[in-house]
Amino acid sequence: MKNNKLRSIWAVFAGLLIIFVLSIAADTLLKITGILPWDHLFVSTGLILFVLFYRAVFSLIGCYIAAKLAPSKPMKHALILGVIGVVISSIGAIVAADLGPGWYAWTLAAISMPIAWLGGKLHEKQAADSNPN
Repeated sequence: MKNNKLRSIWAVFAGLLIIFVLSIAADTLLKITGILPWDHLFVSTGLILFVLFYRAVFSLIGCYIAAKLAPSKPMKHALILGVIGVVISSIGAIVAADLGPGWYAWTLAAISMPIAWLGGKLHEKQAADSNPN
């Protein structure tokens, strides 16, 4: 029982870590290349949509990984990561409100749960396809 709890915590943490690492790496690369500024996100709408897109993709990957590593109830693990995403994005929207347009951070919060559900669904589909029983 204790081992399953640790594996559950690890699954969610691993998904979160993947999201953070990929997002920070992409942000840093875009900043180093001069595509994004270092200290704010007051840029074109198209560029903000691009940032939202890659963060959504990274979140999808993280939620899929959380579901895949889960000892049981993979969708639950993906959705827990989605709730964490809502909380972190909401805190970011409040704390860093002056660093970019408000809709950006609130959009991240709004898409967290659907992305988490999709990550869990992708894992369920992949698991069903690999086990045709």
